[in-house]
Amino acid sequence: MIKIKNISKSFNDKSILRNISGEFDKGKTNLIIGSSGTGKSVLLKCIVGLLHPDTGNAFYDLRNFTEADKEIKSEIRREIGMLFQGGALFDSKNVEKNVMFPLDILTKMPLAEKLDRANFCLKRVGLENANKKMASELSGGMKKRVGIARAIVNNPNYLFCDEPNSGLDPQTSIVIDELILELTHEFNITTIVVTHDMNSVLGIGEKIMFLYKGDKLWEGSNNDITHSGVKELDDFVFINKVMKSLKGKSLT
Repeated sequence: MIKIKNISKSFNDKSILRNISGEFDKGKTNLIIGSSGTGKSVLLKCIVGLLHPDTGNAFYDLRNFTEADKEIKSEIRREIGMLFQGGALFDSKNVEKNVMFPLDILTKMPLAEKLDRANFCLKRVGLENANKKMASELSGGMKKRVGIARAIVNNPNYLFCDEPNSGLDPQTSIVIDELILELTHEFNITTIVVTHDMNSVLGIGEKIMFLYKGDKLWEGSNNDITHSGVKELDDFVFINKVMKSLKGKSLT
């Protein structure tokens, strides 16, 4: 479980986040949603330590990560897997070496064990024959699956996914969503997904936090979102459905 308490963040006197509190449950896909510029990615960066909040704290299973010393922060970081928005694969490394990278920098595992672990993770995401391919040879969906394999290679307790479906077609997006959901349940991971994709929200949103202009306005599940009673959330859902509908129509 990850818990955040009263997190606020400003840049150049502009308030981005205001007193955000909440819990992200273990073994569930926890989604942070909201329009672009509403603070989703800033909150994620505060949680993982890429940004230090002006006020507030992030707790990883009762460990105060925000105020922890270097040793405890390093310990927690070894328990984190990260799927970046663009995949963030190394162009100079093949798929196998991309997946092994966290093991190279975080462990002293022998090469044979690292290869076994990388092969297991690639097989788990359906890419068991892609080891020697370079990033330039992969489709967008394959890059995301390699990114997921790399994110889980160190057996993380916590998995963070930043806009995992960015740039993907609807069918591939569903495949990536289902894979994230399956891995979360299979390995009992605390998974946090930042997204504005309503298909993801309705498909895998077991617990959802809605941000609006830096404030948390609602929290619930995908079963409750369509009758939240929060106007800003209703507008967000409606606009995203309209945009999806328009994208699905061919121009005449």
